[in-house]
Amino acid sequence: MSNTSLIYLKKAEKSPETETMNAQKVVSDMLAEIERNGEQAVRDYALNLDKWNSDIIVLPEEIERRTRHIPDAVKQDIEFAARQVYEFALVQKASLREFSSQLDSGVIAGQRVIPVNVGGCYVPTGRYAHIASAYMSVATAKAAGVPTVVACSPPYKGEGIHPHVLYAMKVAGADIIMTLGGVQAIATLAYGLFTGKPADIIVGPGNKFVAEAKRMLFGKVGIDVFAGPSEVAIIADESADPAIVASDLVGQAEHGHESPAWLFTTSEKLARDVMDRVPKMIALLPPTARDAAGAAWRDYGEVILCKTREEIVAVSDRYASEHLEVHTTDLEWWLENLTCYGSLFLGEETTVAFGDKVSGPNHILPTKGAARYSGGLSVHKFMKTLTWQRMSRESSKQIALVTARISRLEGMEAHARTADDRLSKYFPNQEFDKGTPVSV
Repeated sequence: MSNTSLIYLKKAEKSPETETMNAQKVVSDMLAEIERNGEQAVRDYALNLDKWNSDIIVLPEEIERRTRHIPDAVKQDIEFAARQVYEFALVQKASLREFSSQLDSGVIAGQRVIPVNVGGCYVPTGRYAHIASAYMSVATAKAAGVPTVVACSPPYKGEGIHPHVLYAMKVAGADIIMTLGGVQAIATLAYGLFTGKPADIIVGPGNKFVAEAKRMLFGKVGIDVFAGPSEVAIIADESADPAIVASDLVGQAEHGHESPAWLFTTSEKLARDVMDRVPKMIALLPPTARDAAGAAWRDYGEVILCKTREEIVAVSDRYASEHLEVHTTDLEWWLENLTCYGSLFLGEETTVAFGDKVSGPNHILPTKGAARYSGGLSVHKFMKTLTWQRMSRESSKQIALVTARISRLEGMEAHARTADDRLSKYFPNQEFDKGTPVSV
């Protein structure tokens, strides 16, 4: 930011972009190898990278065997959360509608809303078992009406997909489940390996190699968002509770070493209090989370002091954070004025973790500033808005005349003649101004 009135009480030493360059060559080489050698290359990568040498496609009896011993209480929690996501996605779907309308010219035009045929859902498992990512992606695809949903997740500790992730995939409605992780999973979904069903769109979070694979394959397939490490920003004023603000910053820094956590505030007192609390909270975490959150806060954490709430809006929209919490008075003002974020959490009573796990709106969201131009995963990402048109011979007259003249102005004679031919057929005894024929 160039605004000199901003005060960085804490400035990030790194940015997510500094950690992504080395992924590009690795991913490019892997995709090329998989494109050349197909399923065998995928099996080789699965063995070398994930030590997986068993079946790729998980059969129904294997799903039953590996999820049989999950406690009923755990199953009920997963089922409840998946239902929340599914029901919210159905409401989103209802916001789209098919229609037809007759325009003044007599043209009848409309749109259809159709799901893609095959959705690919990637569910990471590394530092943590991402149970929620399974139903966030799969349940949303099924709510959209996608006929075939193929879900992939890496083996967990050499024993196949984590049982809780596997159960979440099953509950959410995945049609095909594969034990595959990383770049090889994304390529498999894109090329339709092992299934014969290439994905029309691939969705789901992942590490920088997964994100890079999706980016490189974009165009061959659709993707949800250009994703990077998870981000959180919190807007807070003097009314905010510094303990809750600090807790929420730490809660998201836990995602990984490269996960930014930002605080934008008009209160220096609050800012200093939060900065004092965050390291202490991190120190009390278990080892895995402590390691991740500690590095994330040290290298990527920022605290920015602003003079006015308008200045905070400008800063926040520039950062365009994946998750944005607002701990202030007058929440409606912030809802009306903020424009760039992946998902917005208004008031102390909600938090990113609620959205990450259970509340309903999707947690697969844009990062690295992509919220400036894109929302997160929604039922709409799995659906195509297709247009159609129809007209009578009489209503085609004006359309054909204007088409012929504009086409000739553009120098496109063949386009113009498709209009001419209809005018000649439908109105054989009439003369029209069809523009000057193209001669060069």
